[in-house]
Amino acid sequence: MSSPTDRTLLFHPAPGAAYGFPDARRVAHAESPHQRIEVWETAQLGLLFTLDGHPMTSVGDEFVYHECMVHPAALSHPSPRKALVLGGGDGGAARQLLAHPSIERIVVAELDAAVVGMAREHLQGVHGGALDDARVQLVIGDAARFVAATTERFDLVVFDLTPPDSPAAELYTAAFYTQLKTALAPRAIVSMHLGSAQFHLERAAALLRGLRASFSMVHVMSAFVPLYGSLWLMALASDTLDAASLFKHDIEERLAARGIDGLRYYDAALHPALFALPRTLRGALG
Repeated sequence: MSSPTDRTLLFHPAPGAAYGFPDARRVAHAESPHQRIEVWETAQLGLLFTLDGHPMTSVGDEFVYHECMVHPAALSHPSPRKALVLGGGDGGAARQLLAHPSIERIVVAELDAAVVGMAREHLQGVHGGALDDARVQLVIGDAARFVAATTERFDLVVFDLTPPDSPAAELYTAAFYTQLKTALAPRAIVSMHLGSAQFHLERAAALLRGLRASFSMVHVMSAFVPLYGSLWLMALASDTLDAASLFKHDIEERLAARGIDGLRYYDAALHPALFALPRTLRGALG
């Protein structure tokens, strides 16, 4: 990434690849024990934040990522009550989960308290106050330890984490998936982002192999996320719920029954299309 004195914020998603945001201005930064956290003002996407120079989310397009990571999974469940967000310190996933009236409790297991502090101060447009909702509990620390210790059973789990080549590496392993299953309700579904279809294809395929070895049904979704500069891949994994089998009319009925309105990206018409991947991409992902 460019230095704080540069006016072009550059990201390098893979060797030999770069994209960026001209005339960016750094408005806040912190060095936590875990990572470097920065918030930037950009003309294209408004405020965005980065961890160790990698783009995480922006006010201008967070709804694309967070709506896709939450609603297809949540709507596949007849009445989700408890949700666990692994990571998610910006509050965007929690905000979307709170749109479902049956939700009684959300645990946001975020490694870094400094991320939550930065989000509260600068990213109101992402969390919309969700971090302070009475139904949301923030658990700061190692998410794997929380999962190992909890006696709760969650209907939804959102992997809103940094990639596997980060402090979150332990949470992308077969051992963790086995532990996670002890914290899942009988009807539960997991949502995970896999990475860029262009820049992280091998990593995405490896993550899918791990999920398929641990869950009976795994389906891939995709959406173009401007901040990430690419078609972005996500997966839904479950032993009991098949989100990809839902039709447009199923989603329409469930959105209406739950009173969910005003989404900016996801809706009933989009739901089936999220699971439609080009043949070459399907082949590359196995």
